[in-house]
Amino acid sequence: MKQEIQKLIEKAVKDLGYEIGEVDVDYPKLEAFGDYTTNVAMVLSKSAKKNPITVAEEIKNFLVGTGRDLSVQQFFEKVEVVVPGYINFYLSKEYLQDKVREINERENKFGEGKTGKGKKVNNEFISANPTGPLHLGNGRGGFFGDVIGKVLEKAGYENVNEYYVNDAGEQLLKLGHSVLKDEEAAYSGEYIDQLNKKFAKIKDIKEIGEKSAKIVLDEIIKKTIKEKMKINFDSWMSEKSLYEDGYIDKAIEKLKKKELTFENDGAMWLKTTKFGDDKDRVLVKKDGQKTYFASDCGYILNKIDRKFEKIIEVWGADHHGYILRFRAAAEALGFKGELKFVIVQLVRLVKDGKEAKMSKRAGNVVYIDELIDEVGLDAVRFFFLMYDANTHMTFDLGLAKERSEKNPVFYVQYAHARICSILEKVKESPLLSRLCRDILSQEERRNKVDLSLLTHKKELSLIRELDKFPQIIEDVSESYEVHKLPYYAIKLADKFHSFYNDCKVLDDENPELTSARLNLINAVRIVLGEVLRLLGVNSPEKM
Repeated sequence: MKQEIQKLIEKAVKDLGYEIGEVDVDYPKLEAFGDYTTNVAMVLSKSAKKNPITVAEEIKNFLVGTGRDLSVQQFFEKVEVVVPGYINFYLSKEYLQDKVREINERENKFGEGKTGKGKKVNNEFISANPTGPLHLGNGRGGFFGDVIGKVLEKAGYENVNEYYVNDAGEQLLKLGHSVLKDEEAAYSGEYIDQLNKKFAKIKDIKEIGEKSAKIVLDEIIKKTIKEKMKINFDSWMSEKSLYEDGYIDKAIEKLKKKELTFENDGAMWLKTTKFGDDKDRVLVKKDGQKTYFASDCGYILNKIDRKFEKIIEVWGADHHGYILRFRAAAEALGFKGELKFVIVQLVRLVKDGKEAKMSKRAGNVVYIDELIDEVGLDAVRFFFLMYDANTHMTFDLGLAKERSEKNPVFYVQYAHARICSILEKVKESPLLSRLCRDILSQEERRNKVDLSLLTHKKELSLIRELDKFPQIIEDVSESYEVHKLPYYAIKLADKFHSFYNDCKVLDDENPELTSARLNLINAVRIVLGEVLRLLGVNSPEKM
């Protein structure tokens, strides 16, 4: 609907002789001010040297004038101008009532978009070194990447979830030293002790590192991702394979042919400053060893060859400084698509207001599988995703375990379970089951339900929230602001609970209204269940 309003306003502005770029349409802070609002008149008034109210009235009159646009008459009850120049749009009851029918007919397909147009996306996330278990930061990035992928698919993209395995380079040597527990050891923990027992007799550091990394990846990282975090990757891209397939050499050769490299102090450098980086970067050291940045170039070229039109990199906060060089390399190698970065900040655990630590393993690092075992996957996912990725978050262990309205995931899941319970009760009443079976039947029977009976302010408010879901999907697919989804789920659950407290759903004496309200709450069940699916959180039918 936002796009529809934007198109209507843009046409009105153009036909009235004004010039403007993109028109902003937002949700008012209060429902009393309509369903959508725009400040376009105030923006235009400056260049037109007119009173904002005058400009707003011109646009309004153009929109609602006789025969101007049937969409305005079809979708809106009224269009209103308010001080200091906002134009507010009020959706009609007929539009809202029909939205309930649409959701029940489309079911889980409601909210699907065409923004992606089948474009191929490489969505890379987690990509932790195979040197140890996944910590909370890895987990948070994993959940964000997973949801981004699901939303992209919902929006019409062809998404590929990818994990980049750093299985070549110095980190494997560090792992080897750690397993042997020599003076260069960098990692510790129970898993190191177990690897030591397995490989202590091997003296070749590189061999120990490679064998240990394979075990860490296959038996710890992949197991955690699949069994604990419930994330599926479409591709596990190996850094080692980039060397074996010649991609790193191909990338360097391509950059040399484009005259973007230079020699200095015996090393080969890439002119990344030409593409916005703060300094040039080394590709090959003077001893002939290729840098990690050279591996990045090979990886980027590999993505280009796989015809990705959009690349998304979900990185931990410690990688923020790599953005400029990575973007420069992509441009230098000729990537023409979109390159987006999502930076995920760290997680702090608290209990009873104090910093909390897990006691299962030695050291100060808390691993994501420990937290999932402690409070459950649903709570971990919902809480981790509730906050903007680029803000530090505090995870309250006590709140995550609480079974009350204070716990947001419980609050949302309870709304879903309550709806399922109501729908189940319909089957227990012979009269209601007969008169209200439309909710569970085919489209032609649903069409017999009189949705015009849905006129209570709580009913209409609930439908307005349902109507926002497609826009939420589109927004998240473009901004990657995943936290909008759990907040939407909370608001939708809140609107449902408010409706339920004020409106009797099952009424033997008024089966027509009961049938309409059953259609409404089933629409809520569909949308709420879909939001939870995207978040990777269960939709319980009983609690």
